[in-house]
Amino acid sequence: MQAQSGGKPASGKPARGVWVWSLALIAVGVALLLNNFRLLSGFNVTALWPLLLVIGGAAILLRGDLLAGVEGRTFGITRGSVGSATLEVSAAEIDVQMRALQREGRLIAGQYAANSRPALSVQGTHTYLKMDRAATPWLSFANWEMGLALDLPWQILVSTSLGQVNLDLNGLIIQNALIATGLGDIRLTCPKEAFEPLYLRSAAGSITVITPPGLPVRINATETTFFRIHADADRYDQPEEGLYVAKGANNPTQPIEIYLSGTFGDAYLA
Repeated sequence: MQAQSGGKPASGKPARGVWVWSLALIAVGVALLLNNFRLLSGFNVTALWPLLLVIGGAAILLRGDLLAGVEGRTFGITRGSVGSATLEVSAAEIDVQMRALQREGRLIAGQYAANSRPALSVQGTHTYLKMDRAATPWLSFANWEMGLALDLPWQILVSTSLGQVNLDLNGLIIQNALIATGLGDIRLTCPKEAFEPLYLRSAAGSITVITPPGLPVRINATETTFFRIHADADRYDQPEEGLYVAKGANNPTQPIEIYLSGTFGDAYLA
């Protein structure tokens, strides 16, 4: 098994959480500039220091990063003899995108922060991968993107504070999954197989679950005053309160179980 890093920065738009910080920097900088010029009777070059905040915020807004050379870069890890894997992602304000990897011979490949690579440990034929915002350059805000090998079971653990999570697990085998966001949306396309339940949780954001035709999916979701469930009646039956079962399942005796919950927001079942 070998880790490989690409030499060129990978392109990526700034995360939605980054827009919040960049606009905040610009607003604070402009406010301080106006305040300084109101107080000063003559020109003083030190009164221009809030321009640094404006420039920094604009740089993050336009480029996704504050300084050159800290954009996300590509990486890849070869498959080797791995029989199962755990991927833990702690992304804070960074957006996370995940999909099935079509290229054979790779365990995982995608885009991570510059000068960083996923932490890797191996026990027998099981591999543990960790991508941690605290271990990356703090000025790097590029999205994290990853493709996962198709032919082995994955345990997926993803958490963000402000970042959005977009997981296209179509075609993947999932052991289990726990996805949690703070002020961020979750979008999940169901895997072809899951041995244990998938748990989705958002404190303040929307949750979208997409079920490809023919998959035996059961979604457990409780509606509250501030968290509403919107299910496509053409795609789901509701045999009981809080349970949504995908129609037209090819093998309904082995369903994929999903549990979703939220504090503020909406859930969309498509």
